[in-house]
Amino acid sequence: MSPRKGEKKDAFHVIHKVPSGDSLYVRAKHVQLVDKDPEAAIVLFWKAINAGDRVDSALKDMAVVMKQQDRAEEAIEAIKSFRDRCSKQAQESLDNVLIDLYKKCGRIDEQIELLKQKLRMIYLGEAFNGKPTKTARSHGKKFQVSIKQETSRILGNLGWAYMQQTNYVAAEVVYTKAQLIDPDANKACNLSLCLMKQGQYDEARSILEDVLQGRLCGSDDSKSRNRAEELLQQLELEAQRSAPLLDTTLGRRVEELLQELESDGYVQGLDKLMNKWGPSRARRLPIFEEISPYRDQLAC
Repeated sequence: MSPRKGEKKDAFHVIHKVPSGDSLYVRAKHVQLVDKDPEAAIVLFWKAINAGDRVDSALKDMAVVMKQQDRAEEAIEAIKSFRDRCSKQAQESLDNVLIDLYKKCGRIDEQIELLKQKLRMIYLGEAFNGKPTKTARSHGKKFQVSIKQETSRILGNLGWAYMQQTNYVAAEVVYTKAQLIDPDANKACNLSLCLMKQGQYDEARSILEDVLQGRLCGSDDSKSRNRAEELLQQLELEAQRSAPLLDTTLGRRVEELLQELESDGYVQGLDKLMNKWGPSRARRLPIFEEISPYRDQLAC
């Protein structure tokens, strides 16, 4: 028995992952995913936003397509201009898109500020719209993400941003914190690089060996293993040279970061989160404890 006309239409939308219907937003998705015409899709997404048609999805999808078309700066301005038309539930997703856009444009200061804002939302209980988990999507598959995983992911992104500023001391303490919450091989490699840049070769070597010995989540990924091997070779070469002196200017930036986080209530907020996830090892969280040894040096 052959499928009816309606069934064929439904099957088409399932295969191409295009929403059903005939609205401006649906037409935009069809042009994007089926016709493969991103510029025409952007025009239709604009029309959908202006018409109030599924604005949450239209704005986010348009920004993603703009980024793919090297129009990231334009996408940033679009989100800033129209996000007030979106629901409260959509704001977190828009922030995630905005962080990627800042990263692509090299707007590191704005990226850092938004990442810190997301951390603030987590300890205030405002992330995930107050729920303990959220549904995420990757390569067409849905999966659950916990607050704990999200915190580690955001800290990892924050560490990367500090690395782009060559602020390896700040990046080290952020990555250390992220690894305590939800360790993985990728963040471990970044942490080892931060340590190497500060001449802490033994600590960096130990972390890379954890990756190569398969002790961390993601250690079996060939990309992570190859990177760990490359970093270990680089470490052995650099270890033969004199360890670099601590950059006091860089250190002052870290001290300012510590003071800012403490004044914003990060210590107390993250302490509460860590108490939920496991026994507290100290009153001050490791992210702040790791900065403390530098404070005497910075005062010199």
